[in-house]
Amino acid sequence: MLYILSGQDDYSLGESLEEIKRVIGDQALLAANTTTLDGQQITLDQLRTVCETLPFLAERRLVIVKGLLERFEPRDKSSRRKKITRVTNHQNEYKSLVTYISRLPDSTILVLIDGRITSKNPLFGELSARAKVKTFPLLRGTRLQQWIQKHVMEAGGAISPQALDLLAKLVGGNLWIMANEINKLILFSSSRRIEEEDVKIVVSYAQQASVFAMVDAILEFKVGLAEQSLHQLLQRGASAAYLLVMLSRQVRMIVRVKELKNQGKSEIEIRNKLGLTSEFAWHKTTEQAERYPLGRIKEVYRKLLEADLSIKTGKYEGDLALNILIAELCQRGKM
Repeated sequence: MLYILSGQDDYSLGESLEEIKRVIGDQALLAANTTTLDGQQITLDQLRTVCETLPFLAERRLVIVKGLLERFEPRDKSSRRKKITRVTNHQNEYKSLVTYISRLPDSTILVLIDGRITSKNPLFGELSARAKVKTFPLLRGTRLQQWIQKHVMEAGGAISPQALDLLAKLVGGNLWIMANEINKLILFSSSRRIEEEDVKIVVSYAQQASVFAMVDAILEFKVGLAEQSLHQLLQRGASAAYLLVMLSRQVRMIVRVKELKNQGKSEIEIRNKLGLTSEFAWHKTTEQAERYPLGRIKEVYRKLLEADLSIKTGKYEGDLALNILIAELCQRGKM
């Protein structure tokens, strides 16, 4: 039996894998008969050896291979000669894999786990008709909100429409983080319904929204708004070191988005490269990348690094270093 599980939503993918394990049978015996392999490195002989090993005191053995299909994803950046050689090698390799996988022993259940796979993948094209295929794209919009609602209810809680909408925007489709934030909200709200204010207080991504506001204020030379955002974050318990990291990370993200857009990269490619799963974070970052000139952004980034160095060398305390940083950056706009 062959399964193909692919997609960026590794939380739901993991749940599907656990369901496959439950269906197989006794979990204690299965643990002794499960092998996980690196699909980027494994050879056909190694795969054959593992798959043809008889299960120990059980009817089935489970073989999980991660990243095998990704090896055969089309690449565009090779030179013509290298590309021809690689394609020829891959054709020979995937055909041998298809031939073997099509004749797996009845005692072996093979699960191929991969990230995003395109329809042009030759190994996937050959195996998909022979496999149980499940894809797990990142949840967005209504589907994400439905998942949150279901997860909250299963945990014994309730959530208002306003809180649900804000939570989805702040956290986005990373369900590992989302599940963790929901658990925190359930504990915080106790037996009452989760409200929008609870999300603002509890969810760590709410602090990120304030960081975006501070970045905007700094880039627009608005010293009052920048200082107000800084003081609010410090009052909520954020450390100066944490804020410097968050500010530096966001400014660096803006630069990377500008660079990747100039290279003609698509939205999906940029989000994947930068790991921007939150809809809120993605829209704010692209908005900032479009709004501000690269020279101004790089200037802010250099000053952030200088502030970080001044704290680490003991020249200034963290809070003072941030206040001086904001004053210097915003003062330039008045000159």
